[in-house]
This record gives sequence, structure tokens and C-alpha cells, in this order.
Amino acid sequence: MSQTSCTLEERQIVGKHVYGNLYGCDVSQINDESALKNLVIDAAKIANMTIWDTVAWKFGGPKGGVSVIALILESHIAIHTWNEFQYATVDVFTCGEKSDPQKAFQYIVSKLNPKSITEHFADRSS
Repeated sequence: MSQTSCTLEERQIVGKHVYGNLYGCDVSQINDESALKNLVIDAAKIANMTIWDTVAWKFGGPKGGVSVIALILESHIAIHTWNEFQYATVDVFTCGEKSDPQKAFQYIVSKLNPKSITEHFADRSS
């Protein structure tokens, strides 16, 4: 596989990626598959994203957790939770100018109300 490099002037921002880790989450919230699915749908609407499909599934056992992925016209939103660690990851990636991934991320964080978070932002460029 060959790599080509381009100068910063040649690169185009093609997407915005906001992602982070949520610590100290309420297990009853991060283990509720239906509520998390609705949370992702609401976050997409608030951030002006177009939803194509949303899927969710629950992991059983003592560790447990839930994963939710929304396929949006602009890319995706994902939440993955780990009950045993009271921990969740949130990933919002969008292309184009009409949607606001930061708004979706912040909405999800506000509803899950973790004790602490780490948040990262990356411009994805060509």
C-alpha cells in the first residue's frame, strides 16, 4: 500500500469527528437499550442530522452493556457501554456543513450525566 502526502494547503476538511469517554455513569441509564437508542435519535435530530437507520443490542452477563449505532446520511453516531465499569464511549462523525457533531455529543453527555468525561475533536481531511 503506497502513501501519498499532500501539503496542508492541499488538504480539504471532509468531516468532523467528536468522540470521548464517559466515566461514572448511572448503570440503570447505560444499560437501558431502548432509552439509549432514543437518546441517539434525539441527538441526531438536535444536531440537524438525517437518520437512515438505528440499531441497538444488549450484552448480557455480569459485565453487561449496550451498543447503539445510528447510521446517518452524514456518517454515524455510536454509543458503547460497559456496566461493570460504569463507563461509556460516544463517537459522532459527520461530513458536510449542515450538521453539528459537537451539539450531538454534548446532548448525549448531558443526558447520561457522567461524573467525568474526556472529549476529543478531530478534523478529518483528504
